[in-house]
Amino acid sequence: MLEGKVAIVTGAGQGIGRCVAMQLAEKGAKVIVNDIGVSIEGEGNDVAPAQSVVDEIKAAGGDAAVNGDSVSEFEGATNMVKQALDTFGGLHIIVNNAGILRDRMLHKMSPDDFRSVIEVHLMGHFNVTRAAINHMREQQWGRVINFTSTSGIIGNLGQTNYGSAKLGIFAFTRNLALETSRYENITVNAISPFAYTRMTASIPVKDEASRARVERTKKMKAEDIAPVVTWLSSEEGKSVSGQIFGVRAGEIIIFGQPRPLRSIHHHGGWTPEQVGEIAMPGLAPFFDEPKASAAVFPYDPMD
Repeated sequence: MLEGKVAIVTGAGQGIGRCVAMQLAEKGAKVIVNDIGVSIEGEGNDVAPAQSVVDEIKAAGGDAAVNGDSVSEFEGATNMVKQALDTFGGLHIIVNNAGILRDRMLHKMSPDDFRSVIEVHLMGHFNVTRAAINHMREQQWGRVINFTSTSGIIGNLGQTNYGSAKLGIFAFTRNLALETSRYENITVNAISPFAYTRMTASIPVKDEASRARVERTKKMKAEDIAPVVTWLSSEEGKSVSGQIFGVRAGEIIIFGQPRPLRSIHHHGGWTPEQVGEIAMPGLAPFFDEPKASAAVFPYDPMD
């Protein structure tokens, strides 16, 4: 499926990234396995997990190379792209998977907690994609697979930083898909993964409801995400761009795009009093109550 293609997978030392890198290699791609080996909060530095994935790929007959650059730095992203070109002679696929968590309620969140998550997730997507996009444009072939989250699309407690970054990635995906739409063979899509990984394992269990949610999450495996990424990376995926998918065990979800639900017009404009008396009562039936992701997906995943 991916014979002759070269991929960069960020955050590929463990979890979803590891599974994606392994399957891309299994289907014929040569893979730059990027991971700086930090904790879920972004601390430390150890490329051993990424090297382990490279060793597994090679042991299975594939080809891969380790990369220890940070996605939060543009120089690191350009190094990844250069390494792909120098080592494997090309670059066709970008999988922007790297991420950290700094979960805090906003009133306890430091500026560094917010900034660090934005830099790794949203800026990381920009850095790696920006470093690669002109090469893709020149060869008129490219696949960009981003990773968003229901924490941004829907919402979650204690994740204003993570959710902001992930909804930004939603917008990044849609806008870049528009910008590249004139290239028949460049696509940009995003996946909101549901999987029990090191990051989701950090969710605190405070009551029976959260315990049940964690147990439900344990049924969703990192391996479930890779087939969708692999297909989107293939030649067959060229007709799909600008889409936001959810992958939840055996379930593949297509998320809708925000669109106006209702509008109310007042000729000549509004006074504050008229906004309260006319506009808000007319719009109120369409208000959406803020809910956490678990309230939207309360059911067990389908195997």
